[in-house]
Amino acid sequence: MRFMIIVKASPESEAGKMPSEKLLTEMGKYNEELVKAGVMLAGEGLHPSSRGARVQFSGNKRTVVDGPFAETKELVAGFWLIQVKSKEEAIEWVKRCPNPMESDSEIEIRQVFEAEDFGAEFTPELREQEERLRAQL
Repeated sequence: MRFMIIVKASPESEAGKMPSEKLLTEMGKYNEELVKAGVMLAGEGLHPSSRGARVQFSGNKRTVVDGPFAETKELVAGFWLIQVKSKEEAIEWVKRCPNPMESDSEIEIRQVFEAEDFGAEFTPELREQEERLRAQL
């Protein structure tokens, strides 16, 4: 099972405050544990929303809205993509994570959909296309 581990933004991360050397060292050790355990697939920090944009969809119309975005607690400051056996195992890994904000913070855990989750609507042709695209990655 794959899980996206979402680090929620804080006022400090949205202001562009960089992590301390201590936190970077702790995160490096944590990432090393994830890699050595064969769990980590990807993981990165993100720039503040002031450097981002959103594309809003309304029918065929697309509207681009530049950041920053107001609701800090709803924004993402970073992520990991991990592969583990269960949600419980994902939770255990996250509980071992250094506090990513050096203040109060929150990390969200969300399971990634797999091909079999889509049922009959995910036809053999669509499965083949998905496998072909994954092989190209």
